[in-house]
Amino acid sequence: MKRMAVWAATAAALVVAPASEALAGKRYAATITRTTFGIPHIEARDWRGVGYGVAYAYAEDNLCMLAEEFATVAGDRSRFWGPDGKAVLGFEEVDNLSSDVFFRSVIDLDALRAGAKSLTPRVQDLMAGYVAGYNRFLRDAGADGIPAACRGKDWVRPITTDDMLRLNEKQMLLASSLNLAPAIANAAPPGTPAPKVAINMPDPKELGIGSNGWAFGSDVTANGRGMVIGNPHFPWKGPSRFWQMHVKGPDGYEVMGVGLAGTPMPTLGFNKDVAWTHTVTEARHFTLYQLAIDPADPTRYMVDGKSEAMAAQTVTVPMPGGAAPVTRTLYSTRWGPVFIVPDRGITWSKQTAFALKDANRGNQRGIETWLRIGEAKNVGEIKAAVSETLGIPWVNTIAADRYGDALHADVTAVPNVSAAKAKTCATPIAGLFAEFAILLDGSKAACDWDAAAGTPVPGLMPASDQAATVVKSWLTNSNDSYWISNPAFPHRELSPILGKYATARSLRTRSNFTETAALVAGGKIDHARAEAHAFANKSLAAELVLPELLTLCDKAEGAAARGCAVLAKWDRRFEADSRGARLFRAYWQAIGGIKGLWAVPFDPADPVGTPRDLGTGGDNAAQLLAALESVVTTMEQQGMALDSRWGDEQLVMAGNEAIPIHDGPGWLGILNMQESDRAANGKLIPRHGTSYIQIVGFDEKGPVADAILSYSQSTDPASPHAYDQTRAYSAKQWHRLPFTAKAIAAEAIGKPKRIAE
Repeated sequence: MKRMAVWAATAAALVVAPASEALAGKRYAATITRTTFGIPHIEARDWRGVGYGVAYAYAEDNLCMLAEEFATVAGDRSRFWGPDGKAVLGFEEVDNLSSDVFFRSVIDLDALRAGAKSLTPRVQDLMAGYVAGYNRFLRDAGADGIPAACRGKDWVRPITTDDMLRLNEKQMLLASSLNLAPAIANAAPPGTPAPKVAINMPDPKELGIGSNGWAFGSDVTANGRGMVIGNPHFPWKGPSRFWQMHVKGPDGYEVMGVGLAGTPMPTLGFNKDVAWTHTVTEARHFTLYQLAIDPADPTRYMVDGKSEAMAAQTVTVPMPGGAAPVTRTLYSTRWGPVFIVPDRGITWSKQTAFALKDANRGNQRGIETWLRIGEAKNVGEIKAAVSETLGIPWVNTIAADRYGDALHADVTAVPNVSAAKAKTCATPIAGLFAEFAILLDGSKAACDWDAAAGTPVPGLMPASDQAATVVKSWLTNSNDSYWISNPAFPHRELSPILGKYATARSLRTRSNFTETAALVAGGKIDHARAEAHAFANKSLAAELVLPELLTLCDKAEGAAARGCAVLAKWDRRFEADSRGARLFRAYWQAIGGIKGLWAVPFDPADPVGTPRDLGTGGDNAAQLLAALESVVTTMEQQGMALDSRWGDEQLVMAGNEAIPIHDGPGWLGILNMQESDRAANGKLIPRHGTSYIQIVGFDEKGPVADAILSYSQSTDPASPHAYDQTRAYSAKQWHRLPFTAKAIAAEAIGKPKRIAE
């Protein structure tokens, strides 16, 4: 009780005064109505009330996860979970100490506080409301009402606006600096001991992050209005999970959709006139700089022949149990922090070092951008929102409106680096970095990003130099570059920082174009056809490989023959009832290294159809059968049935209940993507993939939306909404979302909850 009294007093003191003078002295207030699957419908008269209600409802479902996230961004993981424990930063695990050092050094809280003063009043109000709503839930829950997973833990505490600023900064850096957290946290001048933690340079495609998004215009839909299919691929665990909400706020704002942990309103969803989704873009939101170190001092570097001192920052990280804190000194340059990836030859020597400049560092424009999207009445206004603010950090925006227009805007906060500058400022080793980032010469001031008129921050690429397309037919993206959103009209070539041009597309992208073309050719698109399209679970890899492989099976013997028999009967899909899917999954991995795998190489004139035709000449036929024999033998030795049901192999455990999960890896050319980890018992547990799937069209009254959240609303196993949508997803059961007051009342579960203070 004493602890709760302290919480209450602290929370009251931490509530930030409202930014809008018109709201001064008024109370925070919101009404929360829950409907099927626990989806909250939050109504408030002002923006503070919106944030207040969203935070309260989110904490009801995911308090422990959000409380842990606030500890993470504060750099307190080592203190609570030990320095050697693991943190999920974005899409990868890193050690807690590296996480803490990163957040305590890279997040410039003073700069964020200063920047917050220039945010629009409604954004400030939203954040203040979120702080108040989260703290209100802690008071209401009391010590006994905290979920078991974090009950009595010191890291569950009231928050302040600083916590929101840190969390927002982390979200902006998800696809850039955050992926190099250990590389930044462990960078030290030459002569210091080598770091003891793993450091890598991840590529977003290797991480498996992605998404699919479709926008259909009036030329191809059954009712002549726009339609959106959204299928973002995000983690099934951790703070990057989506959470559904419906928000009705001031000035006619009404949006239903999803957000991530700490998001005070939907960032993906629909209103009465437009629907939108996002996919991770191939554009790079940072550049690397190669430094010329001053021979006299490894903490100085040369620019235009003059020596500059690096900025030293001492970071102290508290340790658990009263142990002595860990102190590190990190260094930063005019280009950003120094980083190392020793395994890739990126080291800090007496001759050279490397720094990272991130376009999303300090990007506080995102919330206002998504508010403007949520207010949009047509895709033109969405395009204007993303173009004028450049606040979208690292995702494509794919949208359609009730008037039948479809939009794909690959417009984000991108460094203004032209193809000419990338070439002129390249260093001799720039080619070694090409798959990951553009490397520029840090010894030349002229290699800084170019300033362009009209951008909110100097050095950002203007929207006019990025890719945005509006059509009446259809556009789609599966994380490949802007080059093709519809094969009928490829985009002109732009700066290489926006992605690859005229290069081979991923199997998932090719599958998308193939299946979407078939969908459109098969007739006008309505909800039923769109739903079947989203959950088809076809494997393009299987379609490309099996015809030739099965002809080789006439010569197969033993284990290879047994594998052939199973694959011949397999439906080439990853449905729960598909038999042979796990065998092919393993086989595809086994043949990936065969040279000359495809008889027909990639052709830029046919990016959808090439490469193709399994190469069986030379010794390839023998290698293909040998690989099958090896895979079959391994599976049989491990006691795995070759023709097991896919739903018995990939599943989610809800207590003692096994929930089968259809879908499969994107690298097999499966649109409904799922990356899974192998458990100790050999089963595959979903890790990262299909999450919130929405199909949104429009009738004369408003939006018509079917959706499902694959991993459900709550991370608390005791919640009735921890697995309910997972069961529905398993059964391919869609949910018609209630948007009108009448529909909400009909689906309400329990009485509306009004909170105010």
